[in-house]
Amino acid sequence: MFEPTVCEEVLCVSQPGGRWLSTGWNGGFEDADAAFNVSVPEGWEHTDLSAYARERRAQARFTDSGPTLFTGVDMEHLRGARLDGVVAFATAGVSNPAALPMEPSGEPSSPVEGPEAGTVNVILCTDRALADDALATLLGVAVEAKTATLLAKTGFTGTTTDAVIVGADPAGEDATFTGSATPVGTAARACVREAVSASLAARYAGNPDKPMPTSVADAKYGVTTTDRATIFNPYR
Repeated sequence: MFEPTVCEEVLCVSQPGGRWLSTGWNGGFEDADAAFNVSVPEGWEHTDLSAYARERRAQARFTDSGPTLFTGVDMEHLRGARLDGVVAFATAGVSNPAALPMEPSGEPSSPVEGPEAGTVNVILCTDRALADDALATLLGVAVEAKTATLLAKTGFTGTTTDAVIVGADPAGEDATFTGSATPVGTAARACVREAVSASLAARYAGNPDKPMPTSVADAKYGVTTTDRATIFNPYR
């Protein structure tokens, strides 16, 4: 089920006939035999992402195509977690954190400057067959688990470039619901928590050359949402 292979700094998660939903570049629903997470070099500025993805897959000798994420995190920090027919793969870096203070100043937020070299990418898969609405629910569960884990481990809700892909096996046993209280959702939350935590530890623990930032000001890149939105009562 959803076999991982890493070659030339590219992760390929293979599942013949898989059904996927991605929040990344060129995202949405897709039927494909694999999904990918591509580690890009520092200073990477490619704009033709489709051509670049093809080039990197060819260099890694992967013949399939499918939804693709890009990350500034090296694949040596990739970690996976499995539970009850669910598997998650994560690369986690927070050099470009996104902070959301609950008491913002009300000043306009500053745009991100420079390349965005961090990113928390997650590919989450289940061996169950899911309709598109259940796959979308699973995506929300995965994003929530990623956010909760990052907030606990780093103090940030995410980075400016986080992305998630969720996948299902149309040949598997049907699952109608995938929310947080369901077997699929519960396993997904646990897998995302463990994979993201392990990837963060692999990248930062005991590595004085790449300390984890403790604030947006301490990070190389990042953004704090300081704007305030206007509150209104739609009942009236």
